[in-house]
Amino acid sequence: MNHASHNSLVAFIWKIADDCLRDVYVRGKYRDVILPMVVLRRLDTLLEPTKEAVLEEVCYQKEDLGELELDDHPLKAASGYVFYNTSPWTLKKLHSTATNNQQILLANIEDYLDGFSDNVKEIVGRFKLFDQMRHMADKQVLLDVIENFVSPRINLTPHDKEDPEGNKLPGLSNLGMGYVFEELIRKFNEENNEEAGEHFTPREVIHLMTHLMFDPIKDQLPPLMTIYDPACGSGGMLTEAQNYIKDPEGLIQADSDVYLFGKEINDETYAICKSDMMIKGNNPENIRVGSTLSTDEFSANRFDFMLSNPPYGKSWNSEVKYIKDGKDVIDSRFQVELANYWSEVETVDATPRSSDGQLLFLMEMVNKMKSTGTSPLGSRIASVHNGSSLFTGDAGSGESNIRRYIIENDMLDTIIQLPNNLFYNTGITTYIWLLTNAKPEARKGRVQLIDANLLYRKLRKNLGDKNCEFAPEHIGAITDAYLNFAPIEREIDVNNDPQGIAVQVFDNEDFGYYKVTIERPDRRRAGFSAERIAPLRFDKSLREPMEWLWAEHGDKVYEPGFLKSELKGITAWCEEQGITLNAKQRTKLTDTSYWLKLRDLLDAATKLTTQIGTAETDDFNAFRETVNKTLKAQRLKLTASDNGAMVISGV
Repeated sequence: MNHASHNSLVAFIWKIADDCLRDVYVRGKYRDVILPMVVLRRLDTLLEPTKEAVLEEVCYQKEDLGELELDDHPLKAASGYVFYNTSPWTLKKLHSTATNNQQILLANIEDYLDGFSDNVKEIVGRFKLFDQMRHMADKQVLLDVIENFVSPRINLTPHDKEDPEGNKLPGLSNLGMGYVFEELIRKFNEENNEEAGEHFTPREVIHLMTHLMFDPIKDQLPPLMTIYDPACGSGGMLTEAQNYIKDPEGLIQADSDVYLFGKEINDETYAICKSDMMIKGNNPENIRVGSTLSTDEFSANRFDFMLSNPPYGKSWNSEVKYIKDGKDVIDSRFQVELANYWSEVETVDATPRSSDGQLLFLMEMVNKMKSTGTSPLGSRIASVHNGSSLFTGDAGSGESNIRRYIIENDMLDTIIQLPNNLFYNTGITTYIWLLTNAKPEARKGRVQLIDANLLYRKLRKNLGDKNCEFAPEHIGAITDAYLNFAPIEREIDVNNDPQGIAVQVFDNEDFGYYKVTIERPDRRRAGFSAERIAPLRFDKSLREPMEWLWAEHGDKVYEPGFLKSELKGITAWCEEQGITLNAKQRTKLTDTSYWLKLRDLLDAATKLTTQIGTAETDDFNAFRETVNKTLKAQRLKLTASDNGAMVISGV
């Protein structure tokens, strides 16, 4: 399907929402109907050609064999897919036989949905599709929606068709269906001001990741490959990776069996991903729903290749109880062994701060790597991150432990900086991390950094935050730079502006450091004098009004009740000076006992001045020690805060 046909199809489906659902749903809820109906109609069109064969198999099992429960395998063989429908209905038949009786229509639809195999029923359940149909029937729009989806002007089948005017409607391939799904998700999320990038990684970014993943070993691919995405969304990365390997016209022509695995927490995108797996003939049981972080669904599995664009900048607070017990990590995926400064190996925490869980997904993939003893190619990982994974976390923190473990075990191969505004939901800088536990000899002990920030072409129209994209030549340039593994200096154009790509190669040791606290003497100058200790008479936070009261009234401020009698005048003076006092400050300012406490502190400092003298020193630590010894000798007892205030007054 070409770009124009794709846009026409998306526009037609988008128009169904506006034409049929206006006033029935708020605009933000259109997706609750349109996305499951697209999935349902796609499955329906695929099963239409083999409908009679499936019904014959049902009849054979029930009547000829007398089976009470149908056998899945012959039904799947009859349908040609890993799913089927045993009811006599199709969406076209439901529409053509419908009357104005909504209850009969609903009963027929329920029979139709109930005829699907269990794997489709789960998808229908995740979408809550029958509830939506019941609501549309109640609002008298259900038949209109079905009519639009079976319209001869829309083609969701894999085969070319003609519309009533004889215009060609190109068939929709499985890859094209994936594009339609994700474009609709992006548009609906934009409509709801949601983050489309959580579900939709731009295809050109996935293309780049697949090149980086497979090109270095394209002549060594094993006959059986497993690919895993721990945050698979609607399955774009998985299917693109499979397409790249299996494409007969691609660079890689591998006669390999490819098995896809993924996990997704969002019911809707999980349902889309699972339906996509079924359509492509992949095993839908390998796609699981739920939180990757809280449950290690694939604990027994190790994978050849892993690609992911995990959520970044998102809290994992709700998952903490599954990963940590207090400060102790209880999930082995997020523990690593590192040597301390004295070369003693310790098991340490490998969890980032709870406000950003992206590195947890990286550790999930590291945990699922095949050993080189099991597979000579080990495992390869490509994962998208923002700058947080590179920079946050001090030495000894969970983030630092993760980076240190990956680098010290020589897994970090390359980090590629991508252009800003390349993704739909963020304009910030993003990076692709490439990891492998089977580096070729030339790359061992080294890390390649590629700056591709200036490689892009502008879009004619922004898509969310996305205002640029990779062209094929950009993907080629980055892939070539990665494969060549050599430094590249950025070019300068005639306007003296940088352009093109830059590459540097570093040793693993260049990224390591220890945090050492270096203590040195405090060289502030210090010494008592009458001028330095005078401010002790006043509270630092109330110094201005207290200085004024002392200048106006002198020792009267220490007479019981005097300051309270002056409250009105004090308030008026503060207002004139633009000073705002809260209730607590007014109470403190007129509290005679507080004034007396401060006077006592000043008197103590005056006695110390007599004992210590007024000579200055440039060793503040020695000055503080002298003050403390003198206080102890004079048996002057001060609170810690008063003691500190007195010492600082000498600075």
